Order: sequence, then structure tokens, then C-alpha cells
Amino acid sequence: MAYIAPIHRPSSVRHAIKLNFLAPDEDCLVVAKANRLEFYTQTSDGLSLQQSRAIYGKVTMLQKLRPALSPTDHLFIGTDRFMYFTLSWNADTKQLQTEKTFESVTDNAARESQTGERCHIDPSGRFMTLEVYEGIITVIPLVPRGKKRKQEADIAHLGEPVPIRVSEMFVRSSAFLHPRSSDDKPSLALLYEDTHSQIRLKFRELSFAGGDSIDLDEGEHYRGELELGASHLIPIKEPTYGLIILGETSIGYYNDSTGDLTVEPLEDATIFVAWEHVDAQRFVFADDYGRLYLFMLVLDDDSRVQSWKLDVIGQTSRASMLVYLDAGYIFVGSHQGDSQVIRIAERSMEVVQTFSNIAPILDFTIMDMGNRSGEGQTNEYSSGQARIVTGSGAYQDGSLRSVRSGVGLEDLGLLGEMEHISNLFSLKSDFSSHFVDILLVTFVNESRVFRFDPQGEVEEVEEFAGLSLGETTLAALNLSQGRLVQITSTRVQITDLDGGMVVAEWSPSGAQTITAASANDTNVLVSLGGVTIVALSIDGGLSVVKEKTFASDSQVACIALPPTSDSICFLGFWQNSRLEICSLTTLDTITDVQISDDSVPRSLILTQIFPDQPPTLFIAMADGNVITYSMNPSTHQLFGKKSIILGTQQANFRALPRGEGLFNVFATCEHPSLIYGSEGRLVYSAVTAEKATIVCSFDSEAYPGSVAIATSEDLRIALVDTERTTHVQTLKVDETVRRIAYSPSLKAFGLGTIKRVLKAGEEIMISAFKLVDEIMFKELDTYQLSEAELIESVMRCELDNGSGDLVERFVIGSAYLDDQVAVAERGRILVLEVTEDRMLKLVCELAVKGGCRCLAMCEGKIVAALIKTIIIYDFEYKTASKPQLVKAASFRCSTAPIDVTVNGSIITIADLMKSVVAVEYKRGETGLPDTIVEIARHYQTTWATAVAEVDENTYLESDAEGNLMVLYRDSNGVTEDDKKRLKRSSEMLLGEMVNRIRRIDVVTASDAVVIPRAFMATVEGSLYLFGLITPSYQNLIMTLQSNLAELIHSPGDIPFSKFRAYKNQVREEEEPYRFVDGDLIERFLDESGEVQQKAIEGLGMDVESVRGMVEGLRRLH
Repeated sequence: MAYIAPIHRPSSVRHAIKLNFLAPDEDCLVVAKANRLEFYTQTSDGLSLQQSRAIYGKVTMLQKLRPALSPTDHLFIGTDRFMYFTLSWNADTKQLQTEKTFESVTDNAARESQTGERCHIDPSGRFMTLEVYEGIITVIPLVPRGKKRKQEADIAHLGEPVPIRVSEMFVRSSAFLHPRSSDDKPSLALLYEDTHSQIRLKFRELSFAGGDSIDLDEGEHYRGELELGASHLIPIKEPTYGLIILGETSIGYYNDSTGDLTVEPLEDATIFVAWEHVDAQRFVFADDYGRLYLFMLVLDDDSRVQSWKLDVIGQTSRASMLVYLDAGYIFVGSHQGDSQVIRIAERSMEVVQTFSNIAPILDFTIMDMGNRSGEGQTNEYSSGQARIVTGSGAYQDGSLRSVRSGVGLEDLGLLGEMEHISNLFSLKSDFSSHFVDILLVTFVNESRVFRFDPQGEVEEVEEFAGLSLGETTLAALNLSQGRLVQITSTRVQITDLDGGMVVAEWSPSGAQTITAASANDTNVLVSLGGVTIVALSIDGGLSVVKEKTFASDSQVACIALPPTSDSICFLGFWQNSRLEICSLTTLDTITDVQISDDSVPRSLILTQIFPDQPPTLFIAMADGNVITYSMNPSTHQLFGKKSIILGTQQANFRALPRGEGLFNVFATCEHPSLIYGSEGRLVYSAVTAEKATIVCSFDSEAYPGSVAIATSEDLRIALVDTERTTHVQTLKVDETVRRIAYSPSLKAFGLGTIKRVLKAGEEIMISAFKLVDEIMFKELDTYQLSEAELIESVMRCELDNGSGDLVERFVIGSAYLDDQVAVAERGRILVLEVTEDRMLKLVCELAVKGGCRCLAMCEGKIVAALIKTIIIYDFEYKTASKPQLVKAASFRCSTAPIDVTVNGSIITIADLMKSVVAVEYKRGETGLPDTIVEIARHYQTTWATAVAEVDENTYLESDAEGNLMVLYRDSNGVTEDDKKRLKRSSEMLLGEMVNRIRRIDVVTASDAVVIPRAFMATVEGSLYLFGLITPSYQNLIMTLQSNLAELIHSPGDIPFSKFRAYKNQVREEEEPYRFVDGDLIERFLDESGEVQQKAIEGLGMDVESVRGMVEGLRRLH
């Protein structure tokens, strides 16, 4: 049974609209990203996200309506499942409210529009038109007829949709003309391509006929010729009226009163893709190459169009949608680049805000699963730390994006390069100040002091408050009454902040050394070599409260004091992994626990994570485990033990204040993590500071709320987010990154790129393979492909170097563009090596008869998927220096292979039209040739896009219509037919087309609910985690999903089961089959107690247990 949860939500913007939605007098920008709506308002700092809502369906159209008595606009939404509804905003409940829904206007006999779905409202406000199918215009009346007018004008009146057949099939663009008088019937202009591939312009008038019927008359044709590249109709408001017709080589103005068309040629041909009104005379156009134009109509004294001006004002992402905000600001929504807010100036523009977009993800690689121990390997925790590097965008918007789920770190400044920092302490030079201004940096044999002024200027000082700087500092703390305590390996001293005079001092007797120390406002606790523990009183001038020596079989591994002046201390022991809570006055045990059977406690901290809950004790074990207990403040008893693996080495803890007496805990180990409280639970999250060794809070005047972070190389000041989010880093490539492969040993990426250049108005594609450094993202070398040759696939593998050793190689598959080369040669397979100076060198190449769609390795041989066949090649050395690829076996596919996945000798092929087939590679015996034998097939028509093996004999397949399907092969089937048939075990509609699925192998706990198995990337910029549900939890999770689907309603009142039900051209189901949507399951945490109580009916678990389980599922990604 399958489970899916989003790591990165869709970021592609295809639809956006401005309206007064949230408030009557405030503009709101609504942006649609796949099945999510985002509501922004304008502030002085740019667009600010106010609300984000998921709807059950991918948004295909947005339009605004203003009902007669409504103070705000209503939002009309259409989805890819042909469901339509209007929404309003309820300011009291702060929720979206569904006003009107239409059941599906589906017409199964009609063909979906090939030029996109359109929605228009006529300027008189009487009709709305939907263009969803070829040859059908659906008209929705917005006002009731005469006597039927109802008294409910305060809600949007939408009549029943009336489909009207028209003869214009391939409509490129449509628009309502602005009427010259109120008596004019609404006139719909259609720009379409006729059966002779000629471009025509036709006008149809809309009116009410008898009864409830609507008439769309035959209308008039424009008789003249139109440019073949004409693509957009732009209606013009008063005083000019008429239409602008955008073409590739010209722009025309159509005068609707005279029927004349005035055309002027463009200086340079281009392809316009979006437009927007600025005012009655000025418009903004965007073209396919990311250029932005300002277009202005030049009028005569009678407001008639004389000519027009067109100026390029700048470069943006390739726009899919333009929305004019106000005062020269324009929102550029993009599908294949970052969305932007730009401000138009005189003949120029500037980008004032950028919204990250990683769509479309053409390919991705898993660079790091948290432990760098190898590709795809990880421990239980680090799937939340995975770093995925995507090839995103297209052409000039192409980029590499590093996507990581974790707590973000924003560098504020670098103090300098310093090595071997052992600890950091923040101090105040004035105890009455709210801010710290001193950073004490300790090394192995010295300490250094840095002073910060209110402007952030920093200087190193030779002395401060009498601190001993000639040795390492184990602990330092501001005390009340303007004093300071410092603990070094030889002494404990209290000094005066003002004069630096030593007020009190204590040193261990004999040659004993202080090896560990902890201090709070009233006491100091020191460990002398782990044998003797001494408790000192600060108020008593460092007088010894109690000294206790432990036997050689009971030595102390770590010590800690509570942050408040409590009369207890914590001792962790080497033997038996024991933890004791002792009285400070006697050092006698109050309570003790055995923490672990096989490790030792090495670091302790007690801190307040949750409001109105007992403090939490964190214990870092030597093996990388972190164990937590809650502590009863009055009895000092420990309860509620929990454990999690952070890495393989011990963690060191620091408390970071988050306000109101609460703290987060920063754990530094090989995977630095922030531990924080969320919804009553502890959340462990990776921090994007891989090299951090020591941190401390540094809440200074210049850098409020910041932290000081030491790495093995330097010291810096940074801001740490308080909670986990998905972080995206961008490397601009300015070319389409079509394929990506990662080599951990070379610490480099291999990128297959495509660049588009314009030469004399003609588009030329240039393809190359680039080697890019993983840290600097610097281009190391480029291998250019031939002219008219495009890169199709890239693979990193290990091949023989001629002397029997395996060495790293990159293998590239390419295809020639049509009609460029002789028929015999349609592509190439190239093997490249990376030399010691990190340059690319061709090892061998092979011309093939079809484009090489994908590559894989099978038992040391190269598997190449050509246009119609799968071929296995041996990589052989005929001579010591010249290897070659020799064909070993082949298999002919049903149509064309799209993707392949290999496990052992089993090769699974995703076929263009015929779903999935599994074949086995068999080596020939006694001189017989090698063969590829079909062992199982899925007998259904499915337009596959990707496949991956997610378990033994279990495959995850995606198709071009946005469905996911899990198939399995029953190798122990009763009949031969059973064994040869791939059967479905789970299926659902994702609603986004998946481009790539990559398997991951995760070692999970024995009681894990979901086992992560793969990452998926989509055209809309989403990344998903796919997992398999443990059998013992399957009924529980499915029942929870069913209950939540009934209780949680989506805008538009679309049922969840219908939204996620499998649907393609040949089959449509009623609900998802054995597939769980993690997004819905996780909404359990956001619901009220009443809803949670109803959702767990029939589960046999209490609310708290289910919350704990769902929190665990949320942590997976």
C-alpha cells in the first residue's frame, strides 16, 4: 500500500488575477500553482502572502465576478476535472466560502482544447464564456432574465451552463469587444485556424433567445488576410475601442466600427506569449525569450488610432501571465523561471521581488541523504535532511536548484578565518543591557575576546573584565551584581565587570585538572578528571558546598546544572550508561536511570521547550543517539523517554532563546540539527550549516536574535530560522538542464544542457555536456556535441579502465534532430572520463540507429534505450588503449522506451503507450549469444513518463495524465500467466505529470509506519516523497484517510475521492485505490479537537497516539 507526501509544493505559475477579494478597498493578487491558491496583498516591502489554500483539482482558469450587493469580488475557478465554482472571502471566519458550484461540464465525445482553456466575461456583465473543448463554447448567464430576477442579488447569480457548438475548431485566441453603447449585444471575437491552415477572425454576438436558451449568432468574418503567426486578441477600452492583433512579424489594429485592419511590421520577429493592460492606451507584452515590451497606441485628436510604438524595456523570466498591480508595478508569473514583481521606469524596468520557482523539473539527482556515506544510503532520521539537486527551468531560465528540507541559516557576517575553535560564549559588558556585546572564543590553549559596538563594528580586545585568556575556557557566564564567572582547566574565578578585579577564586588541590564544568547564577559544578565532583557556591565566594570522589568503576562522563538556581545537578556515568540526578548540597542521588545498553552519555542540557509543560532533559550519547526525558520540577523524577538518531558521533547542545522563557536546542554533530517544540511535540530538523562545530546564542544590538557559529575553518554571525521549511538554492545556468548525474567521489555534477540561440531570426539548438563542481557550482569543463545533436541521457557509472580496475565514467546518449543526417545514424553513445585536472576526455563513442533515450547499468554492461529497442552493450578493450562498445543483446519494445530501471539482471522498461514491461538479461552459455527475455508485462494502455523499482518485484509508474500506479509481479503465481502479468496494487491521480522517479534506500526503525522508497519530481515544480505503508498500519491509515476526507471540505466542495481517483483516456475510477495522500493525513494536526475526535473513530487509538503517529509521518519529509 502506497503513501505520498510533498517535500516541495508546486511553484509553477500559470494563472494569476487581481481583484478586491479579501477587502473591499484593497487589491489582492490571486496566484494559482497547480492545485494551490495563494492570496497576496501589496505592502511597502512588496507582495506579502496572506493566505494559501489547497483545492481538490488543478486550476485551469481564474476569473473575477462582482455580484450586485457584494462589497468584494468573487473568484471563479475552473479545474482540470471540468469542475467550476465561485469563492468569496468570509472576513469573520478568515475562510474561503463556496458560493456556487457546477457539476462537471464534461463532454466525453468532444476533444479538449489544444490551445488552452479560456474564460471571458463580457464587458456588460451579462455572460461568461468557457472554452474547454474544440468546437464548443459554454455560456453561463450572469444575470437572470426579466421576471425571473430573484431577491438574492447579494450572492453571485450564475445560471446553468449552456454548451453551444461552433464551427471554429482550432481557436488561438478570443476576446469580448468593448461595446460602444449599452444597447450593443456582447460581441465575441474568435481568432482561429481554418481547415486550410489559414488564420481567420470572426465575430459572434451573444443574446438571450426564448426561454432560458442563449443564442450565439453566426456573426461576421473579417474578409482580409491575417498573418499566419497571429496569436493574441487584445480588446481596447474607450475611447478607442477595437482590437489589437499580435503576430510574430507584425501587430495590427482592428477598428470594429469600420471593419478596417491597420498592420505595421515588427522590427524583429518574435513570439508573444502574454499581455496586460496598463491603461486605455498602454499595454505590456512579454515574448518567448523573456523580453518585456511597452506598447503604446498613438491617437489623433478624435481618439482614433494613428500608429503605435513598441519598446523593449527589459529582460524577465519567460512569462506565462502578466498582471498589472498598480503604480507601474507588474507581476510576471512564470512556469519555467522565477516569478517576479517588476517596476516599469522610463524605457527600462527593475526587478523588485522574486519568487523562487523550480518548475519544470526535467531531471534530478539525490546529492546527499544526510550522511554522505554513498548515494541513496541513509539512517532513519536523515531522509528529512536529503539534498536534492534539480535541473529546472528552460532555455534562458534554466538553472540548477539545490532543494533541502531543514532549518535555514542566513549569514550576517564573517568574523574571520579561525581554526580549532573549541567553544563560544556570549557575554555582556554591562549587565543591565538587554543585549550581549562580547564574544569569548576559546581554543585549545588560549581564549580571545571580541567586542561588538551597536553598529556591528567588531574589534578584538587584549583583556576584558579580568578574564584569564592564556588558557582554554570551559564555561563563562554573566552573574547578577555586575560580575562574571569563568572556569578554565586550572581555576574557577569570579571577576568584577567594571574593574576586572578578581572577587573570588578557587583552584583544585594538587595537580588535578578541571575537565568539565557547568555554572548557573548560584552554583558552579566542576569535574576533576571524571573522578571527583566539586560543587561550589557563588554567593559564598566560591566556597566548596560538597566534594565527592567516585570509585574507579564509577567515573563521570558528563555533568550539567539546571539553568535556574535549583538545588540539583545531573551526572552521566561511563559505567552502565547511568544518569543520576543528585542534590547539590550532598551530591547524593535523588533519582537515577539507565539510559542505554550500548552507549555512554557525553553531553547534557535541561531546558524549557514547551510552555506549561515540565522542562526537557536532552542527553547526547557517544553513538549519535539523542535521548530525551521530561522532568518533574518538584520530585525531580524523569519520565517520557524518547530516542532519535542524529548521526554517528555525539552531539553537543546549546540552548537558543526563542522568547517568553522558552528555548530551542541547537545540536552540533555531523548533521547539525535544531530541536524545537511544535504542537506539543519535539521536532528535530536539519540545519543548513553542515560544517558547524560550535554555536552559541548572540543576541547583540546590531544582530538581534542571531547566533555565533564556528566551523573548522572560520567564525561567523548568522540568523537561524525557528522552524523547518524547504530551502532552495539557485545556480543560474541560462540553458536547459535536461539531464543531471552526480558523482560523490569526483564531487561534481555531469549536466546535459540545451542552449537556444537566435541567428538571423532563426532558432538554433546547441547541446553540451558540462562538468560542474559540487561546492562552488563552477563550470570545470564542457564537451560540445555536434550541430543539430541534442543530449537525451546522462549516466554516471564505473567501467573497466583496461587493466581490470573499475574507474568512474560519464556516459552520454544523444539524438540528431530530424532531417539533419543520413537515415542510418540517428544518435550517439559517448563515454567520457574525468582527468586528474578535472577535464573531460572522450574514451569512446558509438553511432546508433535511434536517439538514445535513457541509459542504465546491468551487471557491468551498459543498457541503452533507443527509439524502439533496448540494447545491452559490452564495454570491451580490443587493444590496451582503445575500448569500444559491442552489442551483446537487444529487445524490441511495443512502441518506444521512455525510462528504464535495473535491479540485478531484471530491466524494467516504461513504454511510451504500453505501460511497463519487465525483462531479464541472460548471459549466453557455451558459446550461445546473450539474450533479453520478457518475464512480465502490464496489459493496459498507459502513456508512461517514468518508472522505478520501489521494492522487490514492485514498481512505481507515472503517466502523462498525472496518474501514479504501483505494479507488482507475483513470481510465485499459480499459473504461468499469473507470473507474467504485472498487477496493480495501488493507484491514484496526482494531478501533475511526473518527469523522474529516483529510488532511495532508507534504514528505518522496526516500528516505522511508512518506509520511504523514492523521490518524485514533476513538471509543476513539486517534489514528493513516496513510501510503502507497513502492513500492520495499512487499515489504520486508510481508515484515517477516509474519515478525514469526509470531515475536511475543500473550496468548491469537490469530494476528495473524486479528486484523487485514477483517470485517463480509457478508464476513470471513483476513488483512489490503496493509495494514501500524506497531505490530507497531515491536516489532522491542524484541525480542531472536535474534528480530531471524529477522525479517529474506528481506529482503536486515542487522539494523542494518532497525533504522535502523524507527527512522525510529517518528520519524514
